[in-house]
Amino acid sequence: MKAIYLACLAIVGFTNAEFCYRNIHNSCLYKDPQLNNCHANYSAVKHEISKLQTYVMHHLTHSFHYLLMSTNFATYESNREGFAKLFRKLSDHTWDDAIDLIKYVTKRGETMDFNASVPQEPNTAFSGNYNMFEIESLSRALDMYKSLASGAHKIHSDVTRRSEGYHDAETLSYVENKFVHKHADAIRELAGYSNDLGSILLKGDNPNLSLFLFDEYLQKQV
Repeated sequence: MKAIYLACLAIVGFTNAEFCYRNIHNSCLYKDPQLNNCHANYSAVKHEISKLQTYVMHHLTHSFHYLLMSTNFATYESNREGFAKLFRKLSDHTWDDAIDLIKYVTKRGETMDFNASVPQEPNTAFSGNYNMFEIESLSRALDMYKSLASGAHKIHSDVTRRSEGYHDAETLSYVENKFVHKHADAIRELAGYSNDLGSILLKGDNPNLSLFLFDEYLQKQV
């Protein structure tokens, strides 16, 4: 009995969370283990978890969309390896970000809900047809990445609130360092590609040659 009591004291000594302490203390007194509050959930993450889960699904959906866009340019009829390579890279990046988000959700004491809703794209002109021209694909990729950036800004805005119960410094720092700065770079790159190709096609005399050379350029850049 004395050994059990000392073990309980040792467990309590290693915990600092008030409510977890209460669970351990009561378990030691009444021999009824109830550790419901001994978790990694703290601060305001409980208010943001549904948005983080939706953001995961947003990334997973975009990853598959970018992959489909890549396969559209990797056929014998539309042999644009530079475009295919660019969209494969975007697919891989959004997939990796989704995995990182899932890890963050579990790190903060929650679980991932893969039934979470997927936000609709703000551009209602998007269709399910991925048989697009090159300049169309670049513009669509740019709009898709902007919607991911907007999602990160929305989460950042929520956790920046100073009212008690909503401010979460860890999530704010995570979103800034993992997404906000990277999104700005990716959007700048895609906007540059879209404008460069658009200018070449409008001013050039031979659009087929222009597309070929631009695809060669993408192969070296990506």
